[in-house]
Parts: sequence; structure tokens; C-alpha cells
Amino acid sequence: MPFANPERLKALWLGPFGWPGYESKNNLNKLPCEPGVYLQTYPHPNGFLIYCAGLTRRPVTKRHKEHTRKYLSGEYTVLKTDVIFEGKREEVWHGWGWTPEKRAEFTRRESEIRAAAEKQLAECRIFLAKIGTAPRLLERIEASIMAALYDQPPPVSTIPDRGMQLAPRWPDEEPIILHNLKAECILGLPKELEI
Repeated sequence: MPFANPERLKALWLGPFGWPGYESKNNLNKLPCEPGVYLQTYPHPNGFLIYCAGLTRRPVTKRHKEHTRKYLSGEYTVLKTDVIFEGKREEVWHGWGWTPEKRAEFTRRESEIRAAAEKQLAECRIFLAKIGTAPRLLERIEASIMAALYDQPPPVSTIPDRGMQLAPRWPDEEPIILHNLKAECILGLPKELEI
């Protein structure tokens, strides 16, 4: 049986902000110390391309400091930012999972990988929607945004990571319609999204 009259929410996307600790390199505003859903994006001639959506119930600045450590230590995938601007995805380093061979490769290439990671963080533009801290709401928004990106034509679908641990709406959960405000410049972010 279909659900009747889904709840409606608004997400006001604030930004773009600089990555914490890298704002001054591009004269960007500092990320607010708020929880919510965030978008890591990169400039493109037509707006901003989303690399990933994330969520945090803690201050987003604290979450991004954790992300920084993981980028610089090789745990996360590092992209070549010069080609993101062209709508292309090229990996300098593929994170996620360690083998003895991969650890040796990281040690051998550490300065190159860290330099590329620093550049990626400096070029990143973050948008934030202060939407509360309800875990399922944040998870559903994150999952719906990523699903919407995967269904878009390139370059929107080219840049995002795949294989994220996402938690979309469960069949027994009532749908919610999310209206994304000020999302015109964020490529691939629908004005209205069912979560």
C-alpha cells in the first residue's frame, strides 16, 4: 500500500566553505561548527561537482579533521584535482584496504600521495545543510543524494566514490520529500528528492 502525503523537509545548503585548515589557500569562508549533511565538491565551469555526501551528528569541522588524517595517511582514495575541473576522475592513490604490498607502495610514494591529498583538500569546496542530528534522517539524506548522483550522466556520475556504506530508506519507513534550497550551483543535486 502506498504511503499518503509524505512529510516535507527543507535543506538550505550553505557554502561553499573551505576544508578546515586549508581555507586561507583559496580565501574561503570557514566551515561552521555544526552537525548535518555535507557535500564535498569541486569547482566545474557549470557549478560544483559532488565528490561525496557525508553526515555527522558532531561538528562537521571535527569530522573533517578525521577525514584529513585519513587522506594524508593513505586510507582514503586521492584524486588528481586538475582533471576533476574537466569532469574527469583520475586516482593518484586508491585507498581502502591494506596488504603488505600496498603498504610498501604507500611508503615508497608517500610524499607524492600526501602532496596530491593536500591539493585535493585545498581545492575542495564544502556545502552544509543543518538538518538536525536524527541518525536515520541523516543516513537517508546521504544515501538518496549519492543514489541521485549515480543515476546522472557524466560528469556528475563520474566523480563520486562508489561502494560507500549507505543506509537508504527502509521499505517500512514513510518517504520524506526533501526540498534542496540554493542547490542550483551544485550539479546533480535535485531540487526535490525523495528520501
